[in-house]
Amino acid sequence: MAIRAPTAEALHEAARMLRQGNLVAFPTETVYGLGADATSDTAVAAIFSAKGRPQFNPLIVHVPDLAAAARLADMSDVAGRLTERFWPGPLTLVLPRRVDCGVSWLATAGLDTIALRCPAHGIAQALLNAFGGPIAAPSANPSGTVSPTTADHVKAGLGNAVSMILDGGPTLHGLESTIVGLSSEHPVMLRPGAVTRAEIEQVTGPLHAARDTQGAPLAPGRLQRHYATTKPLRLNAASIGADEALLAFGPPLTGARICLNLSGTRSLIEAAANLFAMLRMLDTSDARAIAVMSIPHEGLGEAINDRLARAAVRE
Repeated sequence: MAIRAPTAEALHEAARMLRQGNLVAFPTETVYGLGADATSDTAVAAIFSAKGRPQFNPLIVHVPDLAAAARLADMSDVAGRLTERFWPGPLTLVLPRRVDCGVSWLATAGLDTIALRCPAHGIAQALLNAFGGPIAAPSANPSGTVSPTTADHVKAGLGNAVSMILDGGPTLHGLESTIVGLSSEHPVMLRPGAVTRAEIEQVTGPLHAARDTQGAPLAPGRLQRHYATTKPLRLNAASIGADEALLAFGPPLTGARICLNLSGTRSLIEAAANLFAMLRMLDTSDARAIAVMSIPHEGLGEAINDRLARAAVRE
């Protein structure tokens, strides 16, 4: 496994590796993705094996543009309006898959829907165009753990399971894409993310709640325990123990063993960008547990709180 700068030569080699059924990690504007040829059952199976991911949990398939998406899924009027507004960008749409889709059924967990995203990151786009087909790419980390926002995070989590890591530096948003379901009568919020509910509802009207289950999720990121730290995580902390690490938001509590601040100015954009990297740093400290200060449940705060709530679930 090699970490490579995204030169033309490295991109050509990465595309060749994908065609051979190997895994390539690459940056997007959200987090690093673990890419495989979405049309190959064996390549997609390698993603599940490398991540230790349950095979009932579908993957996001990345495409370079709307035309490529339309070859894989039935695009409704609502889908057209959303893609016009937010693609390329951090929005994933779950749509009815076409009969002639060609994407591995393993990638869609046997469902008659497919999760599609057109990333805005230049390296992701360059890889998609060099490869010339859809790339299945969940976050490039062991299943259920904190998502990676740097190439080194990928290397630490997956090691030699990845043939190449394209290094694009830290990701911009640091928070996964928002996922909206468009396979039923009403648009559904499946996962809050880097595009806020309010922004989406300007296009769709009110989003409905999802009706899937733990055993049959309609989209990635919906398992109850996800993004987990190894240390216990305590939310909405109003006090701090001397043996706890603190993930602060705004003026921090005093007395923590170690403190990192998502945003001293209480910027939700800054907090989202810092979330996973700071969780990783605190998780490797010598503190007994991690306490997280309260974060407003508005705008990007909805997505941040969703990730923290899932990370705090203990088995």
